[in-house]
Amino acid sequence: MKIIGWAMSAAIAAFAAPAFAGDLTVTLTGVSDAGGQMVVSLQTRDQFMKPAGVNGAFGAAVPGTQTFIVRNVPAGDYAVMVMHDADSDWQMAYGPDRKPREGWTMSGKVDPAHKPTFDATKITVPADGGAVTLPMIYPK
Repeated sequence: MKIIGWAMSAAIAAFAAPAFAGDLTVTLTGVSDAGGQMVVSLQTRDQFMKPAGVNGAFGAAVPGTQTFIVRNVPAGDYAVMVMHDADSDWQMAYGPDRKPREGWTMSGKVDPAHKPTFDATKITVPADGGAVTLPMIYPK
């Protein structure tokens, strides 16, 4: 009996709660033909530049322009982090100079010569979702 009461309470709360999550469409331009996969991650201030994220999407890399949809993103500030994982090992490859050897991009103002900050890269996602277009950056 307690299980049924708990289930009913949860169902009522779910229907009564307003929807505060929308989808974020991430369009990537200049994707190379290096193969592998694209990994898109949303990170909060506390997760920024760490191997964590709120939500994300991934799929095979397709040269040119590619679009991903990150579903059910709660309203708030996020950094969109993208990695072109050409060797499909789920990690960014770095050279001896500690510079990325795989394609990447971030939301906001990206300066490849400086370490990014959350404030420089954050975007605000409204409750009904949104869209962002980001150019991919590849090592030369």
